[in-house]
Amino acid sequence: MKNINLYILLITLLNINQVFAQRVLTLEEGKQLALQNNAKSKNSKLEIEASRQIRKSAFTNYFPSISAGGMMFEAQRNLMEIQTQGGDLPVYDGDPANLGSATQFAYFPSSTMGLLKKGTVGFLNVVQPVFAGGRIIYGNKLASLGEEVSEFKDKMTQDEILLKTEEQYWLIVSLEEKSKTINKYEELLNRLLLQVEDAYKSGIVMKNDVLKVKLKLSEVLLNKSKLENGRKLATMAFCQFIGILYDSSLVLKEELKISDLPQSYFVDKNEALKKRVEYSLLEKSIEAEELQTKMKRGEYLPQAGIGVSGMYMKLDEGKERTLGMVYGTVSVPISGWWSGSYELQERSIKEEIAKNNFKNNSELLVLQIEKAWQDFSDAYKQYLLSEESKAQAEENYKVNNDSYKNGLITISYLLEAQALLQQTLDQLTDAKTNYVVKKTTYLQVTGR
Repeated sequence: MKNINLYILLITLLNINQVFAQRVLTLEEGKQLALQNNAKSKNSKLEIEASRQIRKSAFTNYFPSISAGGMMFEAQRNLMEIQTQGGDLPVYDGDPANLGSATQFAYFPSSTMGLLKKGTVGFLNVVQPVFAGGRIIYGNKLASLGEEVSEFKDKMTQDEILLKTEEQYWLIVSLEEKSKTINKYEELLNRLLLQVEDAYKSGIVMKNDVLKVKLKLSEVLLNKSKLENGRKLATMAFCQFIGILYDSSLVLKEELKISDLPQSYFVDKNEALKKRVEYSLLEKSIEAEELQTKMKRGEYLPQAGIGVSGMYMKLDEGKERTLGMVYGTVSVPISGWWSGSYELQERSIKEEIAKNNFKNNSELLVLQIEKAWQDFSDAYKQYLLSEESKAQAEENYKVNNDSYKNGLITISYLLEAQALLQQTLDQLTDAKTNYVVKKTTYLQVTGR
């Protein structure tokens, strides 16, 4: 007796530990985990940081460019050689009258003088751009625009991840609902099997009725196994998507409930359009093309700058020397004006293409919003029809069950009624799941 009590206590403790070990996850917690851990979300944040660094890099173009260099050399022989031929040189006695008719000469031998056999040279150059055709200003604006675009794309990625999270979350919830339904169906069949076997033993029904129930029960057990495998795979995919380790005891807290009408979420599609991230990106695409045109035009405008340069030299055995200078530069790309006119026409065409894309894609976004509303409304209608079918199937099962107990129908009709009830319950679960997903989709495409 003591051993039995000990076993009961151990089993109770194990069940309690299992309950406490379960991880309960709400939909909102799943969304936050997905945004933190999903690879797409991480990469999207990195894209923002990369575009931020590009913007910072473009800002440095406002400052002077500094370059420095140096060289040390020692040649195998002199880089320069100066040869002096020998000869007689008149000796000057101090009297200018005798300079042109000197009678005394001194012999001067030929010689060779070498230069630049070794040396050290260094320089420092600082150039401040004064005017660059506006390319520095527009380049900075384009870099800032790139950062904004990265942020918009990050918002799109977040929306995509949140929608995918909801789809996977509600898929698992729907599979759990179907598991409950099939378990109840299994219980009904088990009770019915006991009744039929008792009736067969009493000679009231034929063995064929027992076989029909067993066959249906085997079919249900097979479907139950498939459903459990499907739930396991769906849970594994969900855990991978939100960045957590797979947990077979994971419990999703939310339930499939529909307590609101689609009309409570309706907004005008033209007003919703301007809240779309995609709409903002289309606007930015036009702005980007315009800035690129201005930068291209700046390439064919005069460039001006001022600079300061310093140099250090020490050649051969000479003294060290330093020198500096201040200078200004002006560059006019005259030969580029001809080809530049065609390139500017190309830029103008690309601006026009961007505007056409803006108009066309804006219209497509409006159609997408309209379709999402239609899908949302249809999902609610499907839910109402499924509720009605469920009520009819329940009534049908009740009538057939009563009729079977009273011997008015065969077992086949009762089995058919049970199967129909389970089918309508699964359809209702699918309708609820579809409704909540379509609601999320509609909220997303209307910028909410």
